[in-house]
Amino acid sequence: MKRTTDIINFCDFVKIDNKKLRKFISLLDAELPPEYRAPEGSLSIAIFDDPAPAKIHEDFMNNPAPTDVITFDGDNTEDNAGEICASAEMALKCAPKFANTPSRELSLYVAHGYLHLAGVDDIAEADAKIMRYAESLALAILDKHFRTQIFKFND
Repeated sequence: MKRTTDIINFCDFVKIDNKKLRKFISLLDAELPPEYRAPEGSLSIAIFDDPAPAKIHEDFMNNPAPTDVITFDGDNTEDNAGEICASAEMALKCAPKFANTPSRELSLYVAHGYLHLAGVDDIAEADAKIMRYAESLALAILDKHFRTQIFKFND
């Protein structure tokens, strides 16, 4: 699969291992079943603190509530797979609830956004079950290939 991945970090309390994040996306491209793979083309991943995703959520979805991840579909005629905007602050807050590290939680948000770009929805209950299954596949890929974390949160 032809893929370029641009990574932008707008969050000053998180360091991103760009090489590992690109590898994670490449592994999702290679190892997920075809129905769960994002379109080919350039992919943009932006990591934000909480105010930015909430503002994006309000501006584009008329919902001012905080959110963990927002995706924007790309344009396959321009070789653009889309954009994933994930909240590092939300990952930091929610990780303990799910017995995750903040890095694993943020990796889940990236995978969730990737799956949205693949066309997996999670609004209806039946769709949410499919999303949870696809997320479990993505996290299994993460756990299989990474002994160290993609995201390092400052103490």
